[in-house]
Amino acid sequence: NLHGHNYKVYAHVKGSELNEGGMLMDFSKLKNALRFVCKKIDHTNLNDMAIFNQNPSAERIAMYIYNGIIEEVKKEGLDLSFAEGKTSPVLYAVDVFETDTSRARYSVCWLKITFLLEHPFYLNLS
Repeated sequence: NLHGHNYKVYAHVKGSELNEGGMLMDFSKLKNALRFVCKKIDHTNLNDMAIFNQNPSAERIAMYIYNGIIEEVKKEGLDLSFAEGKTSPVLYAVDVFETDTSRARYSVCWLKITFLLEHPFYLNLS
């Protein structure tokens, strides 16, 4: 039973130094790379893409977008990949929100690959 999803995607960049303009990186380059990668899978049947292995989970989508951003910004001469001791910006994580409160995160940092699933529980105490 084929059905669609709408996702919200966040890309997170970290670094310990700002460039000469006082920025971590040119925001438009990150935005353009994120848009380009997301458009490649927008309005497609992800089950038909071998990379998702017939199971396009939010975790796999986050990993796909993360790796796509890394490759796309390389075309602009930027290296956002993680390396031990690197002070220039790195793509820290990509979050894929299935709902406003449920997300999957893919992160490569400290030479570890990390997945995170998050869903808050709102507690009303009187």
